[in-house]
Amino acid sequence: MTETLSGPLSGPPSEPPPGPLPGRAVDAESFRRALALHAAGVVVVTAQPEEVPVGLTATSFCSVSLTPPLVSFYVDRASATWPFLRRAGHFAVNVLSGDQAELASRFARKGVDRFAAPTVWRPGPLGVPLLDGVSAQLVCVPHSTVDIGDHVLVVGLVVETVLGSAGRPLLYHRGRFGRFTPHP
Repeated sequence: MTETLSGPLSGPPSEPPPGPLPGRAVDAESFRRALALHAAGVVVVTAQPEEVPVGLTATSFCSVSLTPPLVSFYVDRASATWPFLRRAGHFAVNVLSGDQAELASRFARKGVDRFAAPTVWRPGPLGVPLLDGVSAQLVCVPHSTVDIGDHVLVVGLVVETVLGSAGRPLLYHRGRFGRFTPHP
């Protein structure tokens, strides 16, 4: 089936309007409700910039480039973890499995020791904390950061990968964590 576009996107390319369109941005709540309908994979980013490991849950993770191997995620500028994470010489992206919703919730909470039991982890390459039971781990060195809106885009160069279970991924949809069930 082929879709036909009509309206302003179907014509020839035109020059973008100068600056933002006044009055065109949606309010934060409308934006949040619309994005809640997009299912996203879930990762926990971990690092150990000093003696104490740090980590946070992210649903904005994606691959950026194969050559060089780059990945990215966004972190809220107001995050209490970000000042520590930004000082780390290395970080790991732990791709969560479908049965790790509690782990994702723990790393999303404020004011808790995210690495205390029942979290199971070990020091990995370059001293980066690696979480047990995940689908994959990507050990990265910081490549670049860009301030965008109220978040920071963090790009990492992948220097090592570790593959875990080949199980189903953990997803985030409509404000909740869940498992992916493929069509038969």
